[in-house]
Amino acid sequence: MDKDSKIYIAGHRGLVGSAILKQLKAQGFTNFVLRTHSELDLVDARAVGDFFAQEKPEYVFLAAAKVGGIVANNTYRGDFIYANLMIQNNVVHHSYLNGVKKLLFLGSTCIYPKECPQPMKEDYLLTDTLEYTNEPYAIAKIAGIKLCESYNLQYGTNFISVMPTNLYGPNDNFDLEKSHVLPALIRKMHLGKALENQDWETVKRDLNARPIESIDGNADESKIIEVLNKYGIVKSEDGIAVEIWGSGRPMREFLWSEDMAEACIFIMQNRNFEDTYEAGQKEIRNTHINIGTGKDVSIKELAEMIKAMVGFEGKLQFNADKPDGTMKKLTDVSKLHGLGWKHNIELEEGLEKMYKWYNS
Repeated sequence: MDKDSKIYIAGHRGLVGSAILKQLKAQGFTNFVLRTHSELDLVDARAVGDFFAQEKPEYVFLAAAKVGGIVANNTYRGDFIYANLMIQNNVVHHSYLNGVKKLLFLGSTCIYPKECPQPMKEDYLLTDTLEYTNEPYAIAKIAGIKLCESYNLQYGTNFISVMPTNLYGPNDNFDLEKSHVLPALIRKMHLGKALENQDWETVKRDLNARPIESIDGNADESKIIEVLNKYGIVKSEDGIAVEIWGSGRPMREFLWSEDMAEACIFIMQNRNFEDTYEAGQKEIRNTHINIGTGKDVSIKELAEMIKAMVGFEGKLQFNADKPDGTMKKLTDVSKLHGLGWKHNIELEEGLEKMYKWYNS
């Protein structure tokens, strides 16, 4: 990419998209074409076609997706598979029709089997059954990988798929119904600490910024306690407790979103589709690239780290009646390292940066 190349970031307000935009600007890129969801619904094929025909972007970062945690994925199964398939199909197809030079498609490591050997290599794709709770989302992302591969092989396009591990960072989703585990734990313990200290100013400021079920800081304290209890911030005669779904035993890997953005830009700038597989292969498959740290922690360890960082002194209650999801999801990042990129931010530093951003 040249500094004045026309770049479209689909999902530029999201966790990864906003980090990509920020880093590209910092590196001196200036020619962006951006649309919010209200300005361009990527599920609408005609609207996407008109957009690409009019704007003719040269490079595309496809970071837009319908995302959520275990609850959202398992509850809104139809929404997740439909929206993600449509977004991918529309953006990839119209990138091909309009001569996009290179596209980077972002997926997720949930594409791998539930009982996948660890660490998860790219070659383990489609070797066994997926985790049930996020199967529709995973199938959509697998379809996106195959869409990019197939267009490259048939049409000679240069579309690359990257599969990030669990991401966290600025502009993350802290909605307690739909968020992933790390931002949810940060918010729960932030509110738990405020309740411990009877700091209603902090509680109300938090709810004004991010209402829960339409309950904001103007609601009666009894209503606030009721909705916080519902979402696992429990006030009782014994003090404050934070409920965490599952046993706490599952292992998870986390990557700082701005590291992910750096990896995406590095690959877009320095690598092509032909670099993602060995020359001479009769069957070209599994060309996607894992993006991660190659390091993991248990949910219990993560919760304890966040508890200490926030200064929450209450109890952590692990609800083993709720689903754990996959017990271990650690990426093999050998391919990524071989392509020349390695992460910079370790989890401890990232948590501090995340909490500072949340409080800003």
